[in-house]
Amino acid sequence: MTIQLIETYPDTSDAISLIDELSQRLKSITGSSGAKNFTAESVQERGIFVVAYRDGQACGCGAIRLLDAAGRPDVCEVKRMYSRVAGAGIGSAILKHLEQRAVALDYREAWLETRRVNTVAVEFYKHHGYVERENFGVYVGRPEAVCFERRLA
Repeated sequence: MTIQLIETYPDTSDAISLIDELSQRLKSITGSSGAKNFTAESVQERGIFVVAYRDGQACGCGAIRLLDAAGRPDVCEVKRMYSRVAGAGIGSAILKHLEQRAVALDYREAWLETRRVNTVAVEFYKHHGYVERENFGVYVGRPEAVCFERRLA
């Protein structure tokens, strides 16, 4: 079972299906879908959206985009990370691809936010070398949010 990663637009049918599924899952875990903080347009400038396929079936997605809240051109934000199959290496493959592309786009750091209650996501990012940082942007002053950062190559 190989994982194929395809860079595409977040408004394709597979992407929309995965994003909707992620939004529903987040709402059940955190009480918020997180959908208002991501638009297809937000990945157009120095951004990437990727869909993962396994055996020809869409099984995960993720994105990076310029993080305006950082006030620096070398910081991207990881968004809409999702895998339909936990523990299959899909999320890791997506994150690795996004980080490699981020370096190619001259990003030096990746930041992200998740909710503290989403312990699976928190542990996933820690496992991949992300460290907790002070909350940024719309997450400032929100104790339910936890933000992470990682230096890229």
